[in-house]
Amino acid sequence: MKKEQKFAILDKLEEMYPEAKAELVFSNPYEMLVATMLSAQCTDKQVNKVTPAVFERWPDANAMAEAKVEELFPMVKSCGFKSKARNIIAACRIIKEQHGGQVPDTMEALTALPGVGRKTANVVMFNAFGIPAFAVDTHVFRVSNRLGLCKADTVEETERQMTRLIPKENWGRAHHWLIWHGRKLCKAQRPLCEECELKEMCKYRSEQ
Repeated sequence: MKKEQKFAILDKLEEMYPEAKAELVFSNPYEMLVATMLSAQCTDKQVNKVTPAVFERWPDANAMAEAKVEELFPMVKSCGFKSKARNIIAACRIIKEQHGGQVPDTMEALTALPGVGRKTANVVMFNAFGIPAFAVDTHVFRVSNRLGLCKADTVEETERQMTRLIPKENWGRAHHWLIWHGRKLCKAQRPLCEECELKEMCKYRSEQ
């Protein structure tokens, strides 16, 4: 697919989802980090149900550093594995000890935290700090490749190709366009191709 076609797809996505933004509810970098860690293999809607009580009990990283897994896990159990609770507490202990209680804003420092990979770090960097970043979750990986914006077998290669294609100032916004498109139309099992405004441009549709 030519670059001009890819840019046309990105322009259409921007037109379709002008209000696209993070659907996790947060008010500071600590809350964004915890919510994003909980959201792995879980819906944002479910995470938003449990985080108000969590943040009321442990309002910052210094407080969370003192939590016990046996206290936190029952409150976040509906979001998945016990390892999430362990990682959140361990990450906050490092934040308290090494970063003065403030969530760091670099890829290197964030990915040094337990349970934080590139995707989570990119989400935090863009949403909490406004730093240009392009996070690749399952929606972004699927939709980017289906549309023909990239051709990649891994999330890492998807990130590399997409950040070369998209202007840096649009990385974070484009991430949200692709997530919203994946949730609303380009679903994993049954994409709603007939309802999609991109169907005439889409690589996946043309191959079906």
